[in-house]
Amino acid sequence: MRAMDRVMRLAIGSVIVGLGVLALKLRAWRVTGSVALLSDALESVVNVATALAVIVALRVARRPADANHPFGHHKAEFFSAVLEGVLIVLAALFILREAWDGLMAPRPLDAPWLGLAVNAGAGLINGVWALVLIRAGRRHRSPALVADGRHLATDVVSSVGVLAGVALAVLTGWWVLDPALAVLVALNILWSGWVVIRGSLSGLMDEAVSDAELERIRRIIAQSAEGCTALEAHDLRTRHAGPVTFIEFHLVVPGETTVEAAHTLCDRIEAALMEALPDARVTIHVEPEHKAKHSGIVVLS
Repeated sequence: MRAMDRVMRLAIGSVIVGLGVLALKLRAWRVTGSVALLSDALESVVNVATALAVIVALRVARRPADANHPFGHHKAEFFSAVLEGVLIVLAALFILREAWDGLMAPRPLDAPWLGLAVNAGAGLINGVWALVLIRAGRRHRSPALVADGRHLATDVVSSVGVLAGVALAVLTGWWVLDPALAVLVALNILWSGWVVIRGSLSGLMDEAVSDAELERIRRIIAQSAEGCTALEAHDLRTRHAGPVTFIEFHLVVPGETTVEAAHTLCDRIEAALMEALPDARVTIHVEPEHKAKHSGIVVLS
């Protein structure tokens, strides 16, 4: 099965899991009337909406390059992640409004232990699924899946805090803790929304690969060109768009090198890069030796 098909299956699974968790959390809220548990349920509404957005983005991202999009549609996943961040922020603002009403008129909760048990079950499901999404998203280089998984992980952390706080309110009778917890949940959600948006904007702005991956690319170029006619590689530039890494650089060869020999060398380097990075798109510009900058990647002959 292709990687994109596996990613799509996970995205569909997120919708199914999100609906199940939402139903459980809404049940917990209706049983107790807790504003804090309502805030937890509202975050699950965002989970379902963003999971649907991920599916749409993945369907667009898998389209092949065309005349209007010669570099492909891979950045569609980043738009999905930005939308997710915006929805998270909106949910947080709604929770703050509900929490304000609770702070002005705190009240005892109904059947609190039953509601807490139901909510804990929903949080456990979210925790397991978050790990699945983050690991699969990193493996398949899908920013949409990673963003969805991180959001679910944040949801789990806030759920644990809500459970502990509501339990404390029940044990002490300090019912104002319930809306106060909802405020903390909203602030936590606001932060997670900013993290998601910031990470997605880096992809939309053609941010380079990490320093570790850049060093790996430099090492592959040097090793694959070693022993050939290449003298150096300079002006290495990279950017990432979803699962695809774009790599381009200038390769300096002796002036007497034939076109065929230079082309063969480029094919060798490109094959080595694509073996290490299967979704790489490599562009190599060949230059004669007088163009050498005596910097960048020095190739040992």
